[in-house]
Amino acid sequence: MKILVPVKRVVDYNVKVRVKSDGTGVETAGVKMSMNPFDEIGIEEAVRLKEKGVATEIVAVSMGVAACAETIRTALAMGADRGILVETDADLQPLAVAKLMKALVDKEQPGLVILGKQAIDDDMSATGQMLAALLGWAQGTFASKVTVDGDKMEVIREVDGGLETVSLNLPAIITTDLRLNEPRYASLPNIMKARKKPIDNVKPEDLGVDVTPRLTVVSVAEPPKRQAGVKVGSVAELVAKLRTEAKVI
Repeated sequence: MKILVPVKRVVDYNVKVRVKSDGTGVETAGVKMSMNPFDEIGIEEAVRLKEKGVATEIVAVSMGVAACAETIRTALAMGADRGILVETDADLQPLAVAKLMKALVDKEQPGLVILGKQAIDDDMSATGQMLAALLGWAQGTFASKVTVDGDKMEVIREVDGGLETVSLNLPAIITTDLRLNEPRYASLPNIMKARKKPIDNVKPEDLGVDVTPRLTVVSVAEPPKRQAGVKVGSVAELVAKLRTEAKVI
């Protein structure tokens, strides 16, 4: 079985995000970038499935500027077999990414697509669900455990009330939750080997997909600074402040 794993290049999670002075977005110039953490979990799960003999090939896919090839190289060092870069300078939104992924799925014919449940830059948590709808495939979102048995898959997924177990027929889409696994560190020999693994470069027009943004960002602003707390002398004073100042009761 072939597995496709999209990997997104985002601002590193250790970096304090800064809003551009003109309020049009987040500053990325001169900022450390890395693979989206949820996508790292997706690559790790694909590698584990390959180690169990369930998967035969892992294809890492990234979309965006040419520098996204570095993110693919990281995935290759973790154990992916080859990469596909969909190169574009356009602002890719979830629906465009889902359409590009559908075109690649139609071309590559994988048995499974593993996506991070969300990207830490926009927190959309929509691409996996959109892709499942476009393909008409079963989906197991927010997966915390995955078991493959023949042409079926059992996914334990995290929901508001606890855990839910679903049985899916392959081919299918799953999106990863934090508790699915802990990604491995790429060893130096694997990092060296990754340099020789192939990365195909395609454009959105090669896949017949229009990636024109459908959403417009009106403005981006940092959250207001938190006000200092105050001490109250009694429960009655606390209740009064909650009622008259905070207006929450």
